[in-house]
Amino acid sequence: MERRAARISVKRIARKGGVVMPGERVVPEEIPVAFSYGGTAHAVMMATPEDIEDFAIGFSLTEGIIQDAGQVCAIEIVDEPQGIDVQVTLTDDVADALRARRRSMAGPVGCGLCGIESIDQAVRPVPDVSSADLKLTHGDIVRAVSLLNDAQPLHRETRAVHGAGFYIPGRGLLVVREDVGRHNALDKLCGAVIGTGTTGSKGAVAVTSRLSVEMVQKAAILGSSVLIAISAPTALAIRTAEQAGMTLVALVRGDDFEIFTHPHRILPESIADVA
Repeated sequence: MERRAARISVKRIARKGGVVMPGERVVPEEIPVAFSYGGTAHAVMMATPEDIEDFAIGFSLTEGIIQDAGQVCAIEIVDEPQGIDVQVTLTDDVADALRARRRSMAGPVGCGLCGIESIDQAVRPVPDVSSADLKLTHGDIVRAVSLLNDAQPLHRETRAVHGAGFYIPGRGLLVVREDVGRHNALDKLCGAVIGTGTTGSKGAVAVTSRLSVEMVQKAAILGSSVLIAISAPTALAIRTAEQAGMTLVALVRGDDFEIFTHPHRILPESIADVA
């Protein structure tokens, strides 16, 4: 059971309208979250102490440690004085494979690739999602981001965290997860989607951050063929999405957005109604 609060209230002095006054503000918590497999430390991420089980499953999936949630036998969350140690027990065959490829990795909040040992690992191939038959309308794109903005209680209180949501046309947002790190929020989302028994190909991933290559990699590993963001993509993210057969939609602002790759999945309302 998670014991730590995801938010705390702190004292602050604010200047508003030329007036300086003391007060309080709610800010998100950020602590080290260590992932240990078979009793051996594997990675430490700076993260929000919320939805830790989803984080453990999603991180294990997007790091290539597991292929599905059934390969995780148990997750124990251990509170430490300075953070959280997440003890993950894997099936014997997966644990053996992990021991063979063991490496150390430390991931501060702004980086999703810290600890990677080679350039090849950083630009690893991603799953091909080109065969996914998911289709979204222009309205779906707008709704996905609008619903995500409304489904972030921690961000509403703090204005300091990222959100990631899984949108299914005709149903809306299946799950939403938040974290101080955009990669962490997406990892948590991946774990949550798997936990519902839904396959990633059924919906689109929407995020409140820029689109770096790691975000494309994680969405593809989940199996989603559409990635939507409120900010711009990097050039490498675009190239990776193109190769993976993923539709990249970015800079969603109100009714406006830009499609960078594989636009055939995004249809005007009138065409979608006929299709």
